[in-house]
Amino acid sequence: MNRNEVTELIILQKQLKNLNWPQLAEAVGQSKEWTTAALLGQMTLNAEQAKSVGDLLDLPDAAIAQLQIVPYKGSLPTIVPTDPLIYRFYELISVYGSTFKALINEEFGDGIMSAIDFDMDLSRKEDPKGDRVKITMTGKFLPFKSY
Repeated sequence: MNRNEVTELIILQKQLKNLNWPQLAEAVGQSKEWTTAALLGQMTLNAEQAKSVGDLLDLPDAAIAQLQIVPYKGSLPTIVPTDPLIYRFYELISVYGSTFKALINEEFGDGIMSAIDFDMDLSRKEDPKGDRVKITMTGKFLPFKSY
């Protein structure tokens, strides 16, 4: 059983058992954002977390073991994403990426925002003109070093 098969099985079992990502996150003991990334194949669960979600979703032992293997991260199937929602993030970075870079470099210096020492919160913001998606991301600033 490979990681893609495990991800497909998780999505199927989640639907069949009428569970949502926050419920799975509660079983794992992490945020809904991190847990969703993990169960979609982008993070590594420890043995206890993998067993908890495995029990909840009736996953086979091979799937539980696969959840504990360090995944190949950032593995979208195409260079330019074709899913409309994911594409909008690609578009957002295409349009505002240089702005993010300029503002971060001006405020912090020459470096990057970590996606390893990182957290994220996604929530709904009610608006009379149509609800809005609110995403807050924080990552440790890592300056480039001279050597």
